[in-house]
Amino acid sequence: MSADEPFISAVKPLVDAMGGEMLPPDEAGPEDVVLAWEGADVVAVRLPQLADSLDHILAAMERKRGKPLADLDRKAKQEVVRQLEARGAFSVRHGVETVASALGVSRFTVYNYLNRDKT
Repeated sequence: MSADEPFISAVKPLVDAMGGEMLPPDEAGPEDVVLAWEGADVVAVRLPQLADSLDHILAAMERKRGKPLADLDRKAKQEVVRQLEARGAFSVRHGVETVASALGVSRFTVYNYLNRDKT
């Protein structure tokens, strides 16, 4: 077993949670993040596009809850919107539309959920 395998195993859950991709460091592009361990480049991480990240985050939220987000009650949907706002989901182009579709609500409802916390 290579000495860097524990490092790769340790960072894999984080890369997976972000929807990233791990690849050999010599295949890294200019936008990839190369991770080093004990002075040597071990793995490169290709980060997803922001829009892909939002889809990945929504899918992870569904898996965590064990059911489609559209099946949640109103209070749970409001909590999802709060969590997504904290993660910057609504700075992504079409973020509100994507979230509204996943929740089975209108864009207007998502905006209401967002504004509810600000009043």
